[in-house]
Amino acid sequence: MSMTKMNVVEHLEEVRKRFIFILVSFVLFLVLAFLFVEEIYNVIVYSAEQELTILGPSDVLWVYFMIAGSFSLVCSTPIVFYHIWRFVSPGLEKHEIKTIILYIPLILFCFLIGISFGYFILFPNVFSFLSTLAADHMNTMYTVDKYFKFLLNLTLPLGFLFEMPILIMLLTKIGIINPLQLAKTRKLAYLLLTIISTLVTPPDFISALIVMVPLFLLYEISISISKFIYKKKVKRENSLKQAS
Repeated sequence: MSMTKMNVVEHLEEVRKRFIFILVSFVLFLVLAFLFVEEIYNVIVYSAEQELTILGPSDVLWVYFMIAGSFSLVCSTPIVFYHIWRFVSPGLEKHEIKTIILYIPLILFCFLIGISFGYFILFPNVFSFLSTLAADHMNTMYTVDKYFKFLLNLTLPLGFLFEMPILIMLLTKIGIINPLQLAKTRKLAYLLLTIISTLVTPPDFISALIVMVPLFLLYEISISISKFIYKKKVKRENSLKQAS
């Protein structure tokens, strides 16, 4: 077997091992979540201010799986980042490794900020608005599965989307992107963010707008941060050239 084929096989074997470890971690967090799933459920449904309805005997089990799965996904995210890092780090330069180590905690922090924004700000406001709108003309009765799908659509995607500024900082720092590219693709980015906002929110304009505006702001902030990082990077490179 040639050296290239051996390297490919070794990489595939490493990917398999890391994937199994991530999967085992996810299952362990899933089991842990099931031990406290009723407590988590009671905390989440508090904002509904009414008992939720089920339409079939399996609905409760499905909701418990959804709660436990979401909890496990959030808790497994740092482990996923860690194994991605361990897989790609051997091929990185020393300064790139230091940069990524610095930025990983910030990425995880922004992930938590995004989820918190969705749960504590976006969800209660959108839910209250829609409930008030419906209460004037209809008898409102929420099913468990609809309520939790609505909640997850307004929280979990925002956790990943709020990582955008830090990821752009990191990619600018290691030279993969630059602010000129971000500015040129602004229209395309806005279009994609609009589509994402529409997909992750209920089918009404207000909910999509509430998500869309922060995402646009995040993108503009990301461009400004990228400009700042890029200028420092160019200045440092010019200094090194002059010194040599």
